[in-house]
Amino acid sequence: MDLLRSSVLTLIVFLPLVGAIIAALLPKDRTETIKRFSIIWSLIPLILATFLAIDYLTFVSAGENAMAYQVDESWIPSLNVSYHIGADGLSVPLIFLTALLTTLGLYYSARVINKRVKEFFALFLFLSTGMFGVFVALDLVLFYVFWEIGLVPMFFLIGIWGNEKDRPQYAALKFFLYTLAGSVFMLLAIIGVYLSTGTFDIIEAAANGGVWANAPLAATLSFWAFFVAFAIKVPAFPFHTWLPDAHTAAPTAGSVILAGVLLKLGAYGMLRVLLPLFPDSSAQFGWVIALIGVIGIIYGAFVSLAQTDLKRLIAYSSVSHMGFVLLGIGAAAWALNGNPAENGLRESAVMALNGAALQMFFHGIITGALFFLVGVIYERAHTRDLAKFGGMSAIVPVFYATFMFTGFASLGLPGLAGFWAEFFTFRGAFAIVPWLALVGVIGIVITAAYILYRIVQSIFLGQYDPKKWTHWTDIKGEHTEGPTDMAGFEKVTLWPLVFLMILFGIFPSLVLGYFNVFSVDILSALF
Repeated sequence: MDLLRSSVLTLIVFLPLVGAIIAALLPKDRTETIKRFSIIWSLIPLILATFLAIDYLTFVSAGENAMAYQVDESWIPSLNVSYHIGADGLSVPLIFLTALLTTLGLYYSARVINKRVKEFFALFLFLSTGMFGVFVALDLVLFYVFWEIGLVPMFFLIGIWGNEKDRPQYAALKFFLYTLAGSVFMLLAIIGVYLSTGTFDIIEAAANGGVWANAPLAATLSFWAFFVAFAIKVPAFPFHTWLPDAHTAAPTAGSVILAGVLLKLGAYGMLRVLLPLFPDSSAQFGWVIALIGVIGIIYGAFVSLAQTDLKRLIAYSSVSHMGFVLLGIGAAAWALNGNPAENGLRESAVMALNGAALQMFFHGIITGALFFLVGVIYERAHTRDLAKFGGMSAIVPVFYATFMFTGFASLGLPGLAGFWAEFFTFRGAFAIVPWLALVGVIGIVITAAYILYRIVQSIFLGQYDPKKWTHWTDIKGEHTEGPTDMAGFEKVTLWPLVFLMILFGIFPSLVLGYFNVFSVDILSALF
């Protein structure tokens, strides 16, 4: 057991890379073998991530340090760079989310991807190595390497397997340039951390009182350099313009992993790097982060309401929902001006951070499911134009029920997972930045409008008119007279996510316990 604990993170990170290499070496005409191997291989990190989630609770109950499973070995001694990894209450649930969506994405893609199969599945596995690595890296150079690893596979997934009608090469290049520009800012800031503290180790740099503690201007510049890099990935307004194009063009599994995990890397960076390394700058500019979050909430919701393309609508909804994450992070940071224990805001700051972390996790489940559902209807209709649908609730009842559960979770209906993320965020934010929180509530109302009016009414309600759209096929591409309901593999893909929406909606403490350990630990360490 001790051996497994000491190696579990390394196995989770690098097993997908090994799988990618094996898939790339298999004969390209053995497509079914490649697909089965990739799915089965992805189950190993999922099983290990499940073990990690269960086993981590033993550390918490035993009163151990929140950062567990640490491995710290010298990597590049001349640069003082180490292979330092670990997992705490923030990263453990996100590792599980990444493993789950990777397996589901591969399973779904095995039925719909028939072009350059070997390259697709190898790149998808390689992508998961980068995502896992970001969530466990505790050395900034290692963090940066894993951050960049995720850039190249997604570029090719969008550019090669994207929908030709949506300019996939343009969308892929835009995604690449935006993210690369942010990476340049991050690299400069990482160098600044080393010049200030003499180390790339995140924990060590934070323990030394933060970066540029005696140089406010340098600290501010480094803070904003990191913030821009992370904000582009979130994506926060006004750095969001790459997202709708990338989502619209990407294949279904690419959109799922982009919304479900890759967007979380930016928010994770803010919690893992910005708050511990720049406590003073975070407190000083917390209200700016919260303001940017509120702008994203309102802007994303209104733009979603105006969309007629279903996939583009859900893409813009991610801009809105990730705004709640920034609101929670910004509010918690702003509360740390002075002593939160004395001004009574420590509890509210913990609530806000918990809400931000819950939104990261639940958004991955809910929006991942929404993009799968877009894939279900697009594979049959070959269009995403909302005007082409209507009255489908009686014709495809399983698809309708699955979409309703997911849509209601997205708009924050009590009893489903999305409600608790918004509840904790606003519970904390109202005590710290009340006016911003009040404005942010408008986004919840608009979210209900575009879910119920734009999606539910346009697709499912009213009278079905077969003349609206006649180009229906089944999942195999054979012409049908109308829409067909979800196939078995689509149910297997989506129902686990729906189950989690219901489970966490009823028992949010199952995941809240992880994030609360992190929130309390980081706030106690900073102040």
